[in-house]
Amino acid sequence: MNINLQEAKAARKDEFYTQYNNIEKEVAAYLEYNPKVFRGKTILLPCDDPEWSNFTKFFAQNFKRFGLKKLISTSYAANSKNYKSDYQATLFEMNDPQYDKKKTTKNGKVFTLTRDKSGDGKVDVDDLEWHYLAGGGDFRSDEIKKLRDEADIIVTNPPFSLSREFLAWIMEANKQFLIIGNMNAITYKEVFPLIKANKIWLGATNFNTGMYFKVPNDFIYADTYKFDREQDGVKVNRVPGVCWFTNLDHGRRHKPLQLMTEAEIIKFDTKKPFEKYDNYDAIEISLAKNIPSDYKGVMGVPISFLDKYNPKQFEIVKFRKGDDDKDLVVKGKCPYFRILIKNKKVKK
Repeated sequence: MNINLQEAKAARKDEFYTQYNNIEKEVAAYLEYNPKVFRGKTILLPCDDPEWSNFTKFFAQNFKRFGLKKLISTSYAANSKNYKSDYQATLFEMNDPQYDKKKTTKNGKVFTLTRDKSGDGKVDVDDLEWHYLAGGGDFRSDEIKKLRDEADIIVTNPPFSLSREFLAWIMEANKQFLIIGNMNAITYKEVFPLIKANKIWLGATNFNTGMYFKVPNDFIYADTYKFDREQDGVKVNRVPGVCWFTNLDHGRRHKPLQLMTEAEIIKFDTKKPFEKYDNYDAIEISLAKNIPSDYKGVMGVPISFLDKYNPKQFEIVKFRKGDDDKDLVVKGKCPYFRILIKNKKVKK
């Protein structure tokens, strides 16, 4: 999935498509916490096309139920040099008077939904209106930036190779968002400070199970692949370490993590679970379940802890580095990236 932006949308045989049920499951958590979260809002889907995007289909089909004001979806140009000579126009273009044989490979498209255009009493994908963009649809272009500035919420699965730039693009405009990314993005110097400042957080779906994406029928699995290859009749590929990033609130981040006391953990774990770091006054916690409920000091936990992070229960102190500004060390060994935290509920 870590491929160039244009190639990711042009070389469709290599594309990973977010499944409808994964979008539905994630969005349900925000609606449960705040049923009016999307009401009166304009949503921008800047890396999508209704021809194959479940994001567009999902929000179009739920347009009325969510109370949306407007849905905007943009697609990338079918860059002719990346496509085979047998490229064909999409179903949206084929029977439309504005179809342009030259523009279809050089220009992106913008789809908008605001009303029941067909008059059948419902709002869905069939009511989308579209036209060609002046450019190729790159989110960094002034044309897409203008749409970004119009939107209230941005939702998509952006190319992982541009995740830093894409997130900065969102934050620059101070927008709400819900996007899919690699969990290692937590470690980026551009991302972690935002998490520490409680400006962004992980979504509602537990990322420890990975995420299944729909893949083309000619997709070739790696020899080491050991997971499902089909779900509900759809060919899929499991991608580990994938999660949702957002600044929309959901109930899961307000649930306190249930913990045992330090004495209880030691009783059940004989592997010395509370060793001190060589270069920082904190203890090493290799598993989130072993965070002691009564420890007053600083603790180093795996980045997977953020999947359970409750900002009212814990304080994030810093990331990865000890007092010597080098990676945290336990008996001369560096554990994988650690987040240093304190339990707010324990009195000093």
